Amino acid sequence: MRSFQKDLAKLTARGVQVVTISVDPSDVTKGLAAKQGYTFPMLSDTKGDVIRRYDLLHAGASDGADIARPAEFLIDEKGIVRWRNLTEDYTVRVRGDKVLEELDRLGR
Repeated sequence: MRSFQKDLAKLTARGVQVVTISVDPSDVTKGLAAKQGYTFPMLSDTKGDVIRRYDLLHAGASDGADIARPAEFLIDEKGIVRWRNLTEDYTVRVRGDKVLEELDRLGR
């Protein structure tokens, strides 16, 4: 997420709105945002509704608790997923510069 914050101006200039979604309660995500200086929206999906909709639930992955699989999406203004990055390893995240490359590839 740090790389998204670092590249936020470039992403925003390209029409990208960075948003995170996790199963963590909103007070946890607000604390993380404040601590790390994240200025993009960090949403809480404690029931996992959105996470399930995108088939990202990793049941029992965190000391028996359900969490979201790491994933990044580029969703256009019509709600169509134009690109996605999925991984099973929560330590692996795509960087902002890779998203910028994908935008170039998509002609956006």
